[in-house]
Amino acid sequence: MVKGVTELSGLRNIRGMHSCISRSSAQGSGYLKLYMLRKEKDRLGKEVQVLEKRKKSNRKRIDEISVEMERLEKEEAMGRQDSLEGIKKPSEKEWKTMSLKY
Repeated sequence: MVKGVTELSGLRNIRGMHSCISRSSAQGSGYLKLYMLRKEKDRLGKEVQVLEKRKKSNRKRIDEISVEMERLEKEEAMGRQDSLEGIKKPSEKEWKTMSLKY
């Protein structure tokens, strides 16, 4: 079932804020300010929690990437050593020499 506009929590809070503002009087404005500040504080606290969770997740992924990079670098180094060992180095016996007289 599709939620209507009145069933969404964020929009319900906005509608409530407008009704609070229209009903406020000189005495009630302090309560309104207190209410609005409390709501903002709660919203910012939730945002901080979300950002900390994302930060933790990003750090974990960075660590995983670092480990994978180290593993691949080691494999690449081992592969280069194997390929260098596979190349036959010329020995002295393979060179033909002759003497020259001056």
